[in-house]
Amino acid sequence: MIEASLRKTYERICVDPVLPLLKKVHPNHCTLLALFTGVLTLPLLILDLPYAALGAMIFSGYLDTLDGSLARSSNQSSERGAALDIISDRIVESALIIGLFLVDPATRGLPCLLMCASVLICVTSFLIVGLFTQNASAKSFHYSPGIMERAEAFLFFGAMIALPSFFAPLAYLFAFLVLLTAVIRKIQFFKS
Repeated sequence: MIEASLRKTYERICVDPVLPLLKKVHPNHCTLLALFTGVLTLPLLILDLPYAALGAMIFSGYLDTLDGSLARSSNQSSERGAALDIISDRIVESALIIGLFLVDPATRGLPCLLMCASVLICVTSFLIVGLFTQNASAKSFHYSPGIMERAEAFLFFGAMIALPSFFAPLAYLFAFLVLLTAVIRKIQFFKS
């Protein structure tokens, strides 16, 4: 949802001015740096450095938006780059959920398990719909938007990090909205 409404403005303000500075940077290097900084959230959460983890997550998310724009602007889009990006995104999300779990394993087990299950189901629906739908976007594959996308997920993860006393309700709401996204995507696919 945020992606659809704010992406062009965000890219114009935060991404496009940086692209000329990165002419010699390969988009996959940007993806790998996003992966590294995203995975860094896990040890930062374990070390009880929530604001450093939040900063690493935000920087990872920024780099994740930068890599695709860089690939498109430099005519270096590729199926391998798209695959690396998708896999890296899932690794970062897994690291975030594991890090959030390890903050307090005794009370966060079920919410984190439900978040993982919902992400697995949603990603599966996203990939299956993308596989069987003709691509009509600038992205490397069909992108079916939903209620919960990467930006919304990062807002939830950020709130879970910054507001630990609200972790459980945020985690349950996250899991519900991610599952709802999968259901809506499936319904839209079968109607088309």
